[in-house]
Amino acid sequence: MRIAFLVAPEGVEQVELTEPWQAAKDAGHEPVLVSTQQGEIQAFNHLDKADTFPVDEVVGDTSPDSFGALVLPGGVANPDFLRMDDKAVAFVRDFFEHGRPVAAICHAPWTLVEADVVRGRELTSWPSLQTDIRNAGGTWVDKQVKVCDHGANKLVTSRKPDDLKAFCETFLDVFAQQAA
Repeated sequence: MRIAFLVAPEGVEQVELTEPWQAAKDAGHEPVLVSTQQGEIQAFNHLDKADTFPVDEVVGDTSPDSFGALVLPGGVANPDFLRMDDKAVAFVRDFFEHGRPVAAICHAPWTLVEADVVRGRELTSWPSLQTDIRNAGGTWVDKQVKVCDHGANKLVTSRKPDDLKAFCETFLDVFAQQAA
């Protein structure tokens, strides 16, 4: 399965990109780095610059139809940049409208709020997002990982980097069910 990893040009939390990426690759999937601009993205370790990674596809030039699933890594700045990009928001919304699974960790649900896809859904995130999620019609829960199937697709969410092992295992299981 081709899996889109959507990130902004700057601000993604490196470990929230690299660990799910490697887990997807190890499971035989094809992870694809999608961003809003060509070139490279700058990852961060909290507030410090970390590594750069080459962009595979630009969100405005690719189709969500060419992917079986979507992963949204966190980082404080990453989803804030994405939610200000109409093409990125539309890209995310398309996965929900077409019933394809989505996995989001930490601050990434901010992009889901902007895409107006959390209404009626139950999800988790970094705790500071709980008011935004509730205001957007979602139900916030404090769990290591949450799978919500109250909609056209399955949504997998986790709170923080400490949850990455459970997040990766769960989204890979959900994505495998989708592919079957």
